[in-house]
Amino acid sequence: MDGRERDGEADDPVGGTRETGRKSTWRRRLKLAALVLALLLLLPVLTAETALRLNYTGTPGAGTYTRDRDAIWLGHAWIDGRKTDADVTALVRRLRDTGIRDLYVHAGPLEHDGTLPESAYPRARWLTDTLRHRAPHLRVQAWLGDELAPEKPDAMHLERPATRSAVVESTRRVLAAGFQGAHFDLEPLHSGDRNYLALLDALHRVTRAHHAVLSVAAHQIDPLPAFHSLWGGVTGHPKWWSQAYFGQVARRVDQIAVMSYDTMQPLQGLYGGYVAQQTSLALEVTPESTDLLMGLPFYHENRFGHWARAETVPAAVRGVRLGLSRTDGDRARFGVALYVDFAATEADWTAYRADWVR
Repeated sequence: MDGRERDGEADDPVGGTRETGRKSTWRRRLKLAALVLALLLLLPVLTAETALRLNYTGTPGAGTYTRDRDAIWLGHAWIDGRKTDADVTALVRRLRDTGIRDLYVHAGPLEHDGTLPESAYPRARWLTDTLRHRAPHLRVQAWLGDELAPEKPDAMHLERPATRSAVVESTRRVLAAGFQGAHFDLEPLHSGDRNYLALLDALHRVTRAHHAVLSVAAHQIDPLPAFHSLWGGVTGHPKWWSQAYFGQVARRVDQIAVMSYDTMQPLQGLYGGYVAQQTSLALEVTPESTDLLMGLPFYHENRFGHWARAETVPAAVRGVRLGLSRTDGDRARFGVALYVDFAATEADWTAYRADWVR
């Protein structure tokens, strides 16, 4: 007899078996609960991804090609002195026989208070005058943007009237410098932001007075109803707009370009289906008087939210054509917008021409 037996602590074969059985039962229950929870979380995702893949099937309608209302985002080098006459000649040659009409030339970023020093765009007049002479069909717009509060701690506060007034004044100045329009990319812009709508109303009065264009880069639309609210609650970054808010923005501008990239889709079929869905959602709420453009990914980064192997130009164009075919195949004021010139490859340009320009 050992010490444990004398102290009354000897092993009880019966009691030990009961305790082991209870622990085993709890482990099985925990595993089952974890499996059920995983399925509950994954099932909606798998269902949504399956729907996107199905959305990528079918044949685009005949005639769903360029309407000669396409655009391209161009980097700051075009107006800060790095580009030359030879570069403009090459650009005009590159764009010849495409559907590109609008050039969004980076002229910012805006300061957080809405101001923009003229030193930010020293060669704007040179570029606009040169292109007006060599390619009068092209329209040069000033691409302006900034990060927004409250999501970004040190950023532009659209709720401040003085800031909005400064943005309007900055727009007057870039139009006076020769730009034929103003293109705004303000991010992250939460769905329902009334201050942004007030800014667009004020900006549109200015651009109309100058016979210029007001355009915006727009967030993607909820792929599921109210998804921006759910995602925002989980991550603090809503990312998407409601379809209704997208329509409110579209009614206040001359052009709206959907940033239909950085979608978190891992495969081309899923990405293309996502673009088809976004195209349909945007078409449903964009008035006929507004140009609707769908963004094409002319860049090749790999990071969370963007996989270069999935977000390709061929997949995007096929998605655009499918969405256009299903929703409003005869829509005239429609196009694609290429992001961005300095990251594009020859393969991107070839796909754009072969699949969309024809």
